[in-house]
Amino acid sequence: MAERKLLVLFGSQTGTAQDTAERIGREAKRRHFQCRVEVLDSYDVASLINELLVVFVCATTGQGDPPDNMKMFWRFLFRKNLPPGSLCQLDYAVLGLGDSSYPKFNFVAKKLHKRVLQLGGNPLLPVALGDDQHDLGPDAVVDPWLLALWDKILALYPLAPGLEVISPDVRLPPKYTLHYLAEDSPHPDGGLLQPTPPRAVPSELHPFAARMVSNQRVTAESHFQDVRLIEFDVTGSGIMFSAGDVVMIQPQNCPEDVQQFCQLLRLDPDRHFVLKPVEPGTSLPALLPQPCTIRHLVTHYLDISCVPRRSFFELLSYFSTNKLEREKLQEFSSAQGQEELYSYCNQPRRTTLEALWDFPHTTCAIPPEYLLDLIPRIRPRAFSIASSMLAHPDRIQILMAVVRYKTRLSKPRRGLCSTWLASLNPEQGDVRVPLWVKKGGMKFPADPDTPVIMIGPGTGVAPFRAAIQERVAQGCRGNCLFFGCRQKSKDFYCQAEWEELVTKGFLTLFTAFSRDQEEKVYVQHRIQENRRLVWELLSGGSTHVYLAG
Repeated sequence: MAERKLLVLFGSQTGTAQDTAERIGREAKRRHFQCRVEVLDSYDVASLINELLVVFVCATTGQGDPPDNMKMFWRFLFRKNLPPGSLCQLDYAVLGLGDSSYPKFNFVAKKLHKRVLQLGGNPLLPVALGDDQHDLGPDAVVDPWLLALWDKILALYPLAPGLEVISPDVRLPPKYTLHYLAEDSPHPDGGLLQPTPPRAVPSELHPFAARMVSNQRVTAESHFQDVRLIEFDVTGSGIMFSAGDVVMIQPQNCPEDVQQFCQLLRLDPDRHFVLKPVEPGTSLPALLPQPCTIRHLVTHYLDISCVPRRSFFELLSYFSTNKLEREKLQEFSSAQGQEELYSYCNQPRRTTLEALWDFPHTTCAIPPEYLLDLIPRIRPRAFSIASSMLAHPDRIQILMAVVRYKTRLSKPRRGLCSTWLASLNPEQGDVRVPLWVKKGGMKFPADPDTPVIMIGPGTGVAPFRAAIQERVAQGCRGNCLFFGCRQKSKDFYCQAEWEELVTKGFLTLFTAFSRDQEEKVYVQHRIQENRRLVWELLSGGSTHVYLAG
């Protein structure tokens, strides 16, 4: 009988595709498959020719782009020299996650499906096109598609005689077991910022512990929004970047939330533990030191402030000893309960920590080894770099709005990363922030004589500040900026800097202060008023136009 092996490969930007891939992995285990779930870029793509059964789960980002963690796979797959029949032994299926309000809806999934077919693969089903815009989200497509997929797969790989599909009432084992160390055992103190290997350029697995140099509020105290200009020192990191690039920052949970979480789950934050994979071949979480404390795990790794997904409630229901709580959790994890879950979780942006508060009997019964299955890891946040290395060598600056808004919940919602960064005060000692740099989607012209029109309302001006600093350092004068904000006196970021460049002849600046007069004025009104100049620049044929929100 054919070996019952399934490989699930995913490319995920926000975590939804990863969550779906892990769901398929759990469903495979219930059907007694040996199953690996891997991110596309950590999989050795040359081994694809030896695989017999693969499910691809991939999101589409931006304007039809693949997620960052499948870009290398994507480049390899579309190499011209791959022989047409190279995947002829592969049975495959592609599940796409996208948003139909974008023109290139599920572009990556469609293109991947077609390319594997070209290379000789045998599709088990038509590509699934999950849609974020649907009332029930992508699950409206995913649920029925998965039922059909398992029918197909079980027809090819039937269960061995005497084996049954493991009932949904049975809890699957965790990914890792957690072993507490004796209180008196010696343990090296592992920090999140483990030393970067020598000469390695900082990356997600090896971030650089940059010193925060300054953290300055650039909006008036009376303004409703708190916006910061923050500077980091990256001396000695080997980080290089140009205008348009992005800095990735790894945030952490605040001490109050960590303390609350540990109290709710009755965990001792200072206990040390080591993790061991349950199945051979499962790698340990890359960013966790071994041994590790509970406090470190909850502070730096578990995303207790994210809005929980359906899979969270499904796993939680297995731990529940309370009938009422268990019924509610089962409803939230059923296909019929998705509208209810949406209005409980997604609409008010309820956090994982708040959801745990609402199920106290269940929460105190969560076995610690399931924490890594239950709660996803904290994802890094991306910020446009707002400075140029030519103007500020060994420094990275960002322009960041502190995220804070109200929903129907009594407590205001706060952005994890922006709230944490805003709370740091470099004047009170050595403040370190884990970061690395990534190529951005904006490229500015190499020829200094090429004129550039930049339209950057609000914090959207950040990448243009980097570009203008860079171009001014190279002596370029053809810089035209349209900037918009609410009030000249409250949120006109970098006003003195722009005015000095205008005086020196390096910058043509148009501003729109929407609330400074009766009728609202936005950047598009200023573009229309200056249409002659804009057309003059555009009709020259070489002008580049950039827009950032």
